[in-house]
Amino acid sequence: MYNDLLKIGPLTLHTYGLMIFIGVMAALYVAEYRAPKNGMDKEEIFPLTMYCVVTGILGAKVMFLIVGWKDFIKDPLSMLGSSGLVVYGGIIGGILCAILYCKYKKLSFWDAFDIALPSVAVAQAFGRIGCFMAGCCYGAKTEAWYGIAFTHSDYAPNGVKMIPTQLISSAGMFLIAFLLFWYAYHAKKNGQVGAAYMILYSIGRFSVEFLRGDIARGSVGVLSTSQFISIFIILIGIGLWILRGKNGADRPQALKKNTDEAK
Repeated sequence: MYNDLLKIGPLTLHTYGLMIFIGVMAALYVAEYRAPKNGMDKEEIFPLTMYCVVTGILGAKVMFLIVGWKDFIKDPLSMLGSSGLVVYGGIIGGILCAILYCKYKKLSFWDAFDIALPSVAVAQAFGRIGCFMAGCCYGAKTEAWYGIAFTHSDYAPNGVKMIPTQLISSAGMFLIAFLLFWYAYHAKKNGQVGAAYMILYSIGRFSVEFLRGDIARGSVGVLSTSQFISIFIILIGIGLWILRGKNGADRPQALKKNTDEAK
């Protein structure tokens, strides 16, 4: 696997960055396609996506610094200049940005929430392929047939067979995205699709963490930092799903179904 895909003079095209770009573009396309059917003007999707991408990257970086606060205190410039990011920080940063954007533009945050989160799953699926190409977020050592040894990674140990956690995560995110697309046509209240993402992603992340081999991601007791956060996100997601089911507005599909049944 090669992180440096192409070099033109002083410029280098990194595979990880390319996959992130492809993921964002795929997510944007899917969100724009789904927006009119989910109660939102598709013209609002592009600016909302761009703002959320920027704040998501900032949030991911801030969370990375928080997780590695000991290293940050020792060498702040090195930590700030590194490519380290924490996904949960990106999700939190993006959601906060969406709340502010929707409030400013007088849009329904819950409609945007349901449109955006399945697309986020798509972006993450491509992003994890980028992780695989770079060798970051690697798995534990294994002698099993499915183990993969990196040869040109700047992050993973080279020449050692490891569990391909990046590909497992990617496949899981594609599966979650398809499940959310299906659920979007069956959920009755707005906000429930986004809540389902929080639950499914956190369960998947908690599980995959057991297979990870990189120790730089921090820990809270016997759990990794991401596992610790996942527990709270699962509980919040379940609570949100229940509350939106009781108090949320009817989703466009539910309104259409009720109208058709009335006819």
